[in-house]
Amino acid sequence: MLKLFEYNWQVRADWFTWCETVPEEELLEKRGGGIGSILYTLFHIVEVEYSWICGLQGKSEPEEPPFEAYASLSKVKALSSQYHREVESFVTSWTDEMEELKLAETDSNGETFSFKYGEIMRHVIAHEIHHIGQLSVWSREIGRKPVTANLIDRGLFG
Repeated sequence: MLKLFEYNWQVRADWFTWCETVPEEELLEKRGGGIGSILYTLFHIVEVEYSWICGLQGKSEPEEPPFEAYASLSKVKALSSQYHREVESFVTSWTDEMEELKLAETDSNGETFSFKYGEIMRHVIAHEIHHIGQLSVWSREIGRKPVTANLIDRGLFG
């Protein structure tokens, strides 16, 4: 599991580098087929990963920070870096025994659901990969080559 988180973190860093070559107005432009803009999507990826990991650590779910307070590439990168330290610490301490632990979540209707930690960890991985695919489509729409999503040749498996 650690290797797939590392993969996501590498690809995210590549997207941040890619964003440095794109005018800010392109990064903030609302796009179809996703949750908003390129920059908001990166912010969302960072925030969702952190929120789930906080839940798995038994911490109260943090309130989602307003995107308006982070609506620049440098601020989203800084937030990612800040949250990454805590997320990485949890991910690198993962053990097989944690797979079956359960987290109870209550939705806005008061209904409670229970999820296995292993399922949540895989959801977090898949969530980022899903949104990275959206970024790839949008990059082509603005005439730019997307970041490679290739897992091979990233040095993750020796």
